[in-house]
Amino acid sequence: MERVVKLIVQIPCYNEADTLAEVIAAVPRDIPGIASVEVLIVDDGSTDGTAEIAQSAGADHIIQNRSNMGLARTFERGIEASLRAGADIIVNTDGDHQYPGTAIPELIAPILQGIADVVVGDRNAGQNKEFSATKRFLQRLGSSVVRQLSGVDVSDAVSGFRAYRREAALGINVLSSFSYTTETLIQLGRRGLSVASVPVATNAATRPSRLSTSTTKFVALQMLTIIRSYMLYRPLRALGTFAAVLMVLGILPIVRFVYFFSIGEGGGHIQSLVLGSMFFLMGFTTFVAALLSDIIAGNRMLLERTLERQRRADVDADEPG
Repeated sequence: MERVVKLIVQIPCYNEADTLAEVIAAVPRDIPGIASVEVLIVDDGSTDGTAEIAQSAGADHIIQNRSNMGLARTFERGIEASLRAGADIIVNTDGDHQYPGTAIPELIAPILQGIADVVVGDRNAGQNKEFSATKRFLQRLGSSVVRQLSGVDVSDAVSGFRAYRREAALGINVLSSFSYTTETLIQLGRRGLSVASVPVATNAATRPSRLSTSTTKFVALQMLTIIRSYMLYRPLRALGTFAAVLMVLGILPIVRFVYFFSIGEGGGHIQSLVLGSMFFLMGFTTFVAALLSDIIAGNRMLLERTLERQRRADVDADEPG
């Protein structure tokens, strides 16, 4: 018997009353290969009647946070609710109508074809004229850094227009309270899942970004998220490289001291020995910390697998029908 495929489009929202009805109306309800399409709204403590607009616009599920929890927590709550509602594929889009609903069939196509676990909508951020020159440059730079750290070849790392296969969504764990985009890509790369990109057009901006009040702060928060995620999942590579640099910096002055000592002038270069020993010990200590962190990271992976199995059991028990 052919398996029924259920798609849930989740939309995290905060004060999106002006655009939400249009976003919901743009979600296609008839997609080849999909048996049913539902819309799930996660209202992140809105004060403008977002939930009421969602209900009148035809949303199938509405979840309301009692207070503003931030995008990352709201996204994760939507993933959990979508899984419990029986989603086979989950699409995440924004409530400000940046991403056209008509692009959803193209976004989920690689999952339906069995060639991807996750698909990211690529806004061609480095060339998109809707973005400022500074933002285009930072998007290219940030995506390049994420590709290097995660091993996932995605050119628009902070795009929120994404599709997740159920098995991929079950393993999502977001630690950041800022944004989920870069952190989840690093997780996906660590888990060895297949990530694809599809080009998508964007609608004209309806409001400024709410993730940060300034470009500098946005970049700083994204870099902090990347560094923390990399330290969690690849600590041996990160700390090991730093340890190697420190140890080399330590060896060079020690070699210098040994040279002068061998020709009878060591007494005048004792500071090289002290400085070199200090750097070498710092490097060795950092290397030991890297080994311990790598062991902790291994235990974390085991815990994440346990959590994934528990989540699978919980959502399967709650799944309708």
